[in-house]
Amino acid sequence: MSMAWCGLMSAMFWVVVGSTVTLTVGTIDTIIGIALSALVYGALNQAAARYANRTGTSVSLFSRALFGRAGSAFAAALFGITITYYVVAEGAIVASALHAYFPAVPAGICALIVVAYQAPLAMRGVTTWLDKINGILLPLYLVGLVGSVIWTIARYGYSNDWLTYEPAGAAQLPVPGWWFAFTVYMGVWVVTMMAWDFARFGRPEDAEFNSHVTFGTPYYIMTLLVNGVVGMFLAHTIEIDGPLSEESAILGIVTLMGFWGLLWVVISQTRVNTGNFYLASTNLQNFFSRTFKLTLPRVVWLGIVAVLVYILMLTNVLTWILEALTYQGVIIVSWVAIAITHIAAHRRLPADSVEFRPGRVPAVNPAGTTAWVVSSLVGIVMVAFGGVTGAVWAPSVSCVLAAGLYAALLRVARSHWLKLDRPYDPREEVDDPWAARIECHRCGDAYIAYEMDRDPSANHQPICLACASDTPGFVRHASAEAASLRGSGRTGSHRQSAGPVPLQTAKRS
Repeated sequence: MSMAWCGLMSAMFWVVVGSTVTLTVGTIDTIIGIALSALVYGALNQAAARYANRTGTSVSLFSRALFGRAGSAFAAALFGITITYYVVAEGAIVASALHAYFPAVPAGICALIVVAYQAPLAMRGVTTWLDKINGILLPLYLVGLVGSVIWTIARYGYSNDWLTYEPAGAAQLPVPGWWFAFTVYMGVWVVTMMAWDFARFGRPEDAEFNSHVTFGTPYYIMTLLVNGVVGMFLAHTIEIDGPLSEESAILGIVTLMGFWGLLWVVISQTRVNTGNFYLASTNLQNFFSRTFKLTLPRVVWLGIVAVLVYILMLTNVLTWILEALTYQGVIIVSWVAIAITHIAAHRRLPADSVEFRPGRVPAVNPAGTTAWVVSSLVGIVMVAFGGVTGAVWAPSVSCVLAAGLYAALLRVARSHWLKLDRPYDPREEVDDPWAARIECHRCGDAYIAYEMDRDPSANHQPICLACASDTPGFVRHASAEAASLRGSGRTGSHRQSAGPVPLQTAKRS
C-alpha cells in the first residue's frame, strides 16, 4: 500500500506548483503556506484513510451515503475528470522535458510518446502491479531529488537569494501571501479522494500505520514541503534563458543535468501517472456504467482517457494551472468538507453501518446534496465575479459553508434521507457479513454479504452490488418497497422474521 501510494510523492506537479506560487507571493510566504497545508492534508487524509479502510468503500460508493445515487454518479464523474486533468498536467511536464532535451522533435510527438508509454502501465491493479513498479522506481526518484540539489550547488554555488525572492506585485494581494499559498493548495484537495480510493485496499491490521504514516502528516511533509522547497531552489538558482515561469524548474533540471535530468523527470512522472491513469479510468468506467448503463472493460476506458489526455496535452496546460486549480478546487473542497463532517458525526457507529447499496439509499440525499450544491455554487461565483479577493477566499468559504450546512441538515434529517428502510437485509442474516459469501442470482458470482442485497423484483433472491447498480428494475422495486413500508408505519426489522428462504453461503468468490 505504501509503495503504491508513494507514486504521488514523486509528482513534478508539486515541484512546479511550489515554484509557480513563489512568482506571486515570494518564497517565505510560499513555504509557510505549504507547511500549513501539509499539516491540514495530514489531518484530513488520516481520517479519510482510516474510514475507507474500515468500510472498504470507494469515493463513488461513499458518495452514495452522502448524496444518494445521483450524487454518487456526479462524484465519480467529477473525480474521473479531475484526475484526467492531473494526468494531462503530469504528462505535459514530461513532454516539456523531452522537447527541451530533443528540440528537433515536435512538441506534439513528445506528448504522444508520453501517453503511449504511460497508459499501458496502468492496465493492472493497485496491489498487483502499481505497488511493484513504484517500489522499484522510488529509490531512483530519491537519488534524483537529492542529486539535483547537489548538482545545482556544485555548478552555481549556494546563495540565499532563492529564499528571499519577493515578486514586485506581492504587496498588492488582498490577503497575506502565506494564505494565498495555502488556498492554492486547497485546490488540490482532490488528493483526499485519491487517498480514499487507495486506502480502501489496505489490510485491517495495517489500518493504524496506513492512516498515520502512509496517508498521514509525514507523507505530506515530504510530498508538499520538501518537493516544493526543492522546486523553488532549482527554479531560482539554475540559470535559463528567459524569465521565470511555470516550467522554470523542469527546464532548469534538463538544462543542468542533461540526460540524467530528463531521466529523473521521466521516472518521477511515470510513478505518479500510473496511479492517475488507473484512478481516471476506474472512475469514468464507474460513471458511464451506472449513469448510461454503458458497460465496457476498464482497458477500454484507459484507452479513452489516453486519447483525451493526448488532445489536452496539445494545449499549453502549464500556463493556466493556477486558474484551473481555483475553479475545480471549490467543488472538491466542498466534497471533502462534507465527507469529513459525515465521518465525525458517525464516528461511533460500526464499520458495516455505512449504507451504499443502491437499493437501500435514496436517489437524492437532501442533506448532502443541498450542502454540496450551495457551497460549490457560492465558491464558483466568488471565483468568477469576485476578482482576486473572491478567488483567494472561495475555497475556504466553500469549505466552511459545506461543513456547516451539512452538520445543520444532519440535525433535522429524516431517516430515509440517508437510508431506505427495507426488509430482508443479508448483512443481518449471516454471522459475519465481512466473511460470508453469497451467490448473486443474476451473475452467479459470490460476494461478501456486506455488499449483497435482496432483489424485490425477483422474489427477494440475493443480488450483488454490481447487478443491483446496473438493473433499473431492481432500483424501482426497491424504492417502491421502501415507500410502501414507510407509508404503513412499519420497519424493515419488523418484517425481518417473515423473510424468504435463508441465504446459502458460497465458498467461491
